[in-house]
Amino acid sequence: MRTKSIKKNRINVVTLGCSKNVYDSEVLMGQLRANDKEVVHEEEGNVVVINTCGFIANAKEESVNTILEYVQKKEEGQVDKVFVTGCLSERYKPDLQKEIPNVDEYFGTSDLPNLLKALGADYKHELIGERLTTTPKNYAYLKIAEGCDRPCSFCAIPLMRGKHKSKPIEELLAEAEKLAAKGVKELILIAQDLTYYGLDLYKKRNLAELLQKLAKVEGIEWIRLHYAFPTGFPMDVLKVMRQEPKICNYIDIPLQHISDAILKSMRRGTTQTKTTKLLQDFRAAVPEMAIRTTLIVGYPGETEEDFLILKNWVKEMRFERLGCFTYSHEENTHAYNLVDDVPEGVKQQRANEIMEIQSQISWELNQRKIGKTFRCIIDRKEGNYFVGRTEFDSPDVDNEVLIDATKHYVKVGDFINIRITEAADFDLYGEPV
Repeated sequence: MRTKSIKKNRINVVTLGCSKNVYDSEVLMGQLRANDKEVVHEEEGNVVVINTCGFIANAKEESVNTILEYVQKKEEGQVDKVFVTGCLSERYKPDLQKEIPNVDEYFGTSDLPNLLKALGADYKHELIGERLTTTPKNYAYLKIAEGCDRPCSFCAIPLMRGKHKSKPIEELLAEAEKLAAKGVKELILIAQDLTYYGLDLYKKRNLAELLQKLAKVEGIEWIRLHYAFPTGFPMDVLKVMRQEPKICNYIDIPLQHISDAILKSMRRGTTQTKTTKLLQDFRAAVPEMAIRTTLIVGYPGETEEDFLILKNWVKEMRFERLGCFTYSHEENTHAYNLVDDVPEGVKQQRANEIMEIQSQISWELNQRKIGKTFRCIIDRKEGNYFVGRTEFDSPDVDNEVLIDATKHYVKVGDFINIRITEAADFDLYGEPV
């Protein structure tokens, strides 16, 4: 028997995983809206589309649990249809069809036209760049490429997203202009690998030219770089960053490890010496740059000595922003042939140690900011605080600037100069000036 009735013909898109998935959901929603479909993001609807993540074990578990949750709702008559798309579906479609048959249909990462058809909509080519954004109105993700050609041993992304494919500059400019017209002020450039941008289309690494052109888009005030691969990084990007005020002095460059033995096994195409030199070159070219990285601990064969090398290097490099993950043993990756020999408890302990070191570094770097004034963008109000960010911080993953809403009023979406009055390990407190 049907329980509380949910509005008919309302499509609820549920997004799991990374910013690339957020972007894909927004494109799907834009297409549905253009087909006169009522579409919502993570609200109630009688038709559900789950955009899954299949990157590592925890993400896969969350995706499977979410599918099971909505299948249960379908069985109870709370929703009529459940469709699954995204990375998990791309990677494990036959297994999912067998294990969770009550899903109406499964789609892969490049199945958008077929998914739309199943939802009673047509794919509209003329909508390139049109999206229904789900982020706060002041920032949006701009996906400049899909897929990856790198051979990293631990990574399943090429299995789910295919080969690297850059989007043409003209398309990206049109998309940026549409976003700016909607009030977006900050573009966060994303791809599996920004470093590779343009090689397939223009026969050269073309990120610098793309940045120069995006910086000319009226209304866009900040442009931020996410997920640059260290090997073959196009150094002309640093020149553009230095010369163009709209390019944030910020880069997210996942380095994964630093022990030469582990880097070799990971097939990263670099060494400790080369990586350290690259970061020194970054600092020399743009001294005020905030460098964000992510590391993996517990990779097969990681010894105490390898981990000690990594710990000492983190202390030495003093990254402004750092995240640490435990290794996840993924089927069909090159590293799956290795023995996953570091116990889970040891992996977790190592991750905790890295984050404790980083917490201290972050606290020390933050103390230096007290008394200084930074231009911040205000993302939201939360409880008694307005929450903003400096150009050195990306949403959801980095530090935030908290402004006491009981004493000061600032407008969400605006840029405000904030003087820092206090600093904790990761967050700053300040007041408008």
